[in-house]
Amino acid sequence: MAPRAQEAALKPRHRVLIVDDEESTRVLLAQFLAKDLNVEAQLAGTCEQALRLAGNYAYDVILLDLLMPGIGGLGVLAAIRAASPNASTPVIIVSVVSEQQTVDRCMAAGASAYHLKPIRRAELLATVKAQLAARNKPKPPRDQDG
Repeated sequence: MAPRAQEAALKPRHRVLIVDDEESTRVLLAQFLAKDLNVEAQLAGTCEQALRLAGNYAYDVILLDLLMPGIGGLGVLAAIRAASPNASTPVIIVSVVSEQQTVDRCMAAGASAYHLKPIRRAELLATVKAQLAARNKPKPPRDQDG
């Protein structure tokens, strides 16, 4: 095995949950992330499926569409933040909704970032990379005196 292939094989793969009711979008996002960031993507096509997966598995990042049947993306975000193994997992909203009021509501509800569709690959990948890096950064030692 080549040194670079060995290095990649030894690196732990990040787990990403992609939630979108449009199959083509789920597949496209999964392809971007797998090719450029070597992540393991799980796909959810409904809010219920997203909540089931988020309740049972810990992810490193979640990509979430807003406009979905059922409780919608904002409802999924609220449920994840309220109680799940992913309560502190970065959630990146990927949506066609461009109104600032919606962006603000998502950020107030606990979203880590907001990207508009159509997806700008380089920007989304940079955001995912930054969220993964921040999540993997060692925590500073707590002050023993205080």
